[in-house]
Amino acid sequence: MLTSISGFAAVAIYIGGFIYLLRQLIKGPNFNPSLLKIMATVAITLHGICAARLLFTDNGLDLSLLKTIALIAFVINAVVFVSGQKKPLHTMYLALFPISAISLIAALSTPSTKTAAFMSPYIQGHILISILAYSLLAIAALQALLTGYQNWQLKHKHQNLLMRTFPPLQSMETFLFELIWTGEIFLSLSLISGFLYYEDLFDQKLIHKVTLSLIAWSVYAALLWGRHNRGWRGNKAIRWSLVGFIAILMGYIGSKIALEFVLV
Repeated sequence: MLTSISGFAAVAIYIGGFIYLLRQLIKGPNFNPSLLKIMATVAITLHGICAARLLFTDNGLDLSLLKTIALIAFVINAVVFVSGQKKPLHTMYLALFPISAISLIAALSTPSTKTAAFMSPYIQGHILISILAYSLLAIAALQALLTGYQNWQLKHKHQNLLMRTFPPLQSMETFLFELIWTGEIFLSLSLISGFLYYEDLFDQKLIHKVTLSLIAWSVYAALLWGRHNRGWRGNKAIRWSLVGFIAILMGYIGSKIALEFVLV
């Protein structure tokens, strides 16, 4: 009961927050975000309660695809909320609030597609680190899209509603690389812990995920090297970050879909 109440209450607040933010941005980019922060605080808290109860069951850890996506959506919102205390990131909620509402509805209304299982604390730690890495790199992908859009608008000398809410382009790129650096660190920890705690990380069920995760790690490492040594920025940095995220997406979401919906 608590799971459904917290989940659907979060959905209602996410939808309300999205409508409120959209109306305020239409009126003008300079508005007091206090009410939006309160709504985000309540919604994210309820979302976290719901996601925890969906994953941690009496029968063990339930890592069904839709429930894991609901957890990832929670982590993304929490990271953006914390970072948004010092940076004007509320524009991201235009995408994150609807996505979060949809992820919760899907997780609450769909039966589990994977049997819950008891796992050692080490494996649970590896899974949570992996989810944190995916979440950070997902935010980086969204930030890359927004930065690319801002760069395109500036080159064509456009100044629309969204553009007026963005911080300067240099600040957008700085935040993008902060996310990539942090995501790469957690992705490294995820791979290391996977090699340490799984008996056979190259098992048939894991090989695609591991291979694509290593490819993504290499792409992000090359991007960070290029940023530090060659000063990569703009479209080149955006393209590399999106390629890395596509590899992550295919490795994690793709393997989950194959194991839970195709190879059954």
